[in-house]
Amino acid sequence: MRHGKKVNHLGRTDSHRKAMLANMASSLILHKRITTTLAKAKALRMYVEPLLTKSKNDTTHSRRTVFSYLKDKETLTVLFREVAEKIATRPGGYTRIVKMENRLGDNAEMAIIELVDYNTVYTKGNAAATEKKSTRRRGSGRGNKADGNVNAAEGGIDSPVDQSTPATTIPDSTSAGEPLAPDEEL
Repeated sequence: MRHGKKVNHLGRTDSHRKAMLANMASSLILHKRITTTLAKAKALRMYVEPLLTKSKNDTTHSRRTVFSYLKDKETLTVLFREVAEKIATRPGGYTRIVKMENRLGDNAEMAIIELVDYNTVYTKGNAAATEKKSTRRRGSGRGNKADGNVNAAEGGIDSPVDQSTPATTIPDSTSAGEPLAPDEEL
């Protein structure tokens, strides 16, 4: 049974595993994305996420703590200058693991691990979504639904209309038998 065994040893000695994870973390910080096996990617996530959290607080103590894990001055500089600035508002979850097809030689499960804030594919459309939205209580600002005053956010009568499309008229029940003109739509 695996009760209480949180660390995946990855079939290596302790010193080999720590050196490998330090090198992989340095590569991830410098290149923002690396390809590795799924097990190593999961182990790397547990190794690097606390370091990224520490980098948000730029003090001598946090720099020395992170350096004791990474053991690379250039990586430390990039982490505390560029990466920490970009992840400053994120409350955690700095990395993303994307599974790939198995490796050709030994059929090992492969994955890409990347820093979330540096992926331009996912962040292009979410640029407007990153602005903080104001929250409203559920009952506030609602009009009487019987009068036809419904919030615009709920898509009711008072909701804004797209100005690029012309308004269409819906025939009422009295003119149901009349044919529509060619330019009218339902």
